Amino acid sequence: MMKHAIKTTWILALVLLMSTQGMRAQYDYMFTQYMFNEMFINPAYAGTKDAMSATLLHRQQWVNFPGRPVTTSFSLHGPVMNESMGAGLSVMNERIGSLSRNLFYASYAYRLKINEDNRISMGLSAGADNQTNNLSNLKLNPDGATPVNDPQFAGNPSAIAANFGLGVFYTYKKNAFGGFSIPRLLDNEVKLNSLGTSTVKVTRFKLSRMTFYVTGGYLFDLNENYKLKTMAMFKMVKNAPAQIDLTANLLINNFLWAGISYRSKSSMSAIVGWQANKQLLISYSYDYGVNKLQTYSLGSHEIVLNYLFSFTGKKIITPRYF
Repeated sequence: MMKHAIKTTWILALVLLMSTQGMRAQYDYMFTQYMFNEMFINPAYAGTKDAMSATLLHRQQWVNFPGRPVTTSFSLHGPVMNESMGAGLSVMNERIGSLSRNLFYASYAYRLKINEDNRISMGLSAGADNQTNNLSNLKLNPDGATPVNDPQFAGNPSAIAANFGLGVFYTYKKNAFGGFSIPRLLDNEVKLNSLGTSTVKVTRFKLSRMTFYVTGGYLFDLNENYKLKTMAMFKMVKNAPAQIDLTANLLINNFLWAGISYRSKSSMSAIVGWQANKQLLISYSYDYGVNKLQTYSLGSHEIVLNYLFSFTGKKIITPRYF
């Protein structure tokens, strides 16, 4: 147990050093059920539903791993101005060890109807990223026998910076979609100076990284009882390997979702969802790692609640599956 504690402490310390010393690393949130949370990926997604849509997502990553990422997000969006525009709001909190991160973004999309079947949206987002490193909470000596006084780990430095995003989202009827987006255009790095015991300490925050997303999906209407929804997401960030997510979900009797997902060099996932009615969806996923991290964890859990609000005088006849 002591060896395991020391090993995980060093891993967490390495993650924190990478963020505080400004080293280049992949820095973005991760969702298995991104198909229910696309507002965080693409601002052009705002207003694509037939009604106001609210989504709450909670993710527990690498369960049983000390200091694991824990992410909670909420998004709200819907069509406005006779559905020619869309507007939305996204907030998120993520904790990784002693690091806490908060995001607040507002999104706007202009929706252009090409014809009865085709529509394209162009979106912009603006908001702020906040990060706090609770360095004083770190246990630098796992056994606690000898206190360690390191000025590099003193205090709880915090920073906030503005950022912007853009995206394009295309839909064909209610069967297909494709999108491209950069949810954060700025590589934010904030430097803070604070007085230590005898020197001036410079702490660097890597608040965000420019990440490129390409997404697409198609709904196969097999028969009146079965629908197959296939999706793919390609993600690329500088100085990190590109990543692809492939997902297939089967809707049974407009009631039960059952699916699988694969994230390259990372995990395999099982997804099950309950379509309670045309407005309410509850979905759960479990990730099993296909890399060495699985040795130290019990996988990852994610739950999603999505609700579509009916507008006055307008009912949801057929829910959009994208």
